[in-house]
Amino acid sequence: MRKISTLHLFSPKQVQSSYPIFRDEVRKIMEKISRDASSSTVVNFSETTMSLLRNIMVRLVFGVHGGDRLNVLLREVLVIYAAFFVEDYLPSLRWIDRLSGMAAALDKIFHKLDSFCQELIEEHMNPNRPKSMESDFIGSLLRIKENGSSSFPLTLNHIKAVLVDILMGGSDTVENAIVWTMTWLMKKPLVMKKLQEEIRRLGGKKDMIDNQDIEKLPYLRAVIKEAFRLYPPAPLPVPRETTTKCTVNGYEIEGGTMVYINVWAIGRDPAAWENADEFLPERFLEGQNPELVTFGFGRRGCPGMGMTMAEVELVMANLVYKFNWELPVGMKEEDIDFECKPGAALHKKNDLCLVATVVI
Repeated sequence: MRKISTLHLFSPKQVQSSYPIFRDEVRKIMEKISRDASSSTVVNFSETTMSLLRNIMVRLVFGVHGGDRLNVLLREVLVIYAAFFVEDYLPSLRWIDRLSGMAAALDKIFHKLDSFCQELIEEHMNPNRPKSMESDFIGSLLRIKENGSSSFPLTLNHIKAVLVDILMGGSDTVENAIVWTMTWLMKKPLVMKKLQEEIRRLGGKKDMIDNQDIEKLPYLRAVIKEAFRLYPPAPLPVPRETTTKCTVNGYEIEGGTMVYINVWAIGRDPAAWENADEFLPERFLEGQNPELVTFGFGRRGCPGMGMTMAEVELVMANLVYKFNWELPVGMKEEDIDFECKPGAALHKKNDLCLVATVVI
């Protein structure tokens, strides 16, 4: 499944072919922000970003517009993802989850997800489906299933599992990355100024920054990496399991042990990072190459990293290119908070609300 994801869903070619969708949705959100700016309406940046990324995800995965039902479903799934199940840690006490109602809640959301994915797959198998469905993720997976090009018999259940992983990992992570990056830029106005100078010097009077321009914006990439370091979208990625007994730093770890990798702690380790708690994008420039493990590493690294970076870069480049951003009246830089919601993903607890001014 990883090979299928890497070669077919998130390959460099697929990322390039997805840029028209990215640009189209970014253009729409810029038009909305422009309307808000003309009336001096405060922009709920968190909600705006969530809407943008969900629309992109729906078009990439389903090949269609809209996703209200998906948004409701994802909110329910995120709650159960972050919930505590006794069985995960003490399997012999799984009866506690049944008594508490957690097992029933999990079963209910599973059936909702399964039905949702089944409906989508059936729509894609309809001969009269829209042409846009032929090149989306579901269409690609169904073609692989039909022509038998995978190294194992791909089933509809496999396809459903991949869809759930993509939906859960592909919207919240990108949304959080953009919100935290903008939060830091509002906290660090000199960094914002330097970034806008870089982008606007390159963009001139263009309507939008495109993907070819991104290659020429090293400071933009440094800013995004620094935000990923301090606020990784998933501070505790998907847990691993040891295959055999091993020793780590003098501790004996039995085979079959569930292992969590603390990406949050790695990104803030003072032994690895100078001024670890400071937002300093320059650390990623001038030949420095600190190791960033936000997306995992090695064979178990996230196959969607290229797609995620492409989305974050294009969105951030255009939002700071097209607009100047200010805090709402009465709010100061020291009022900007960095509190997080509990959960599997690192959501900002309080929505980021800003005032935009059109400059390009």
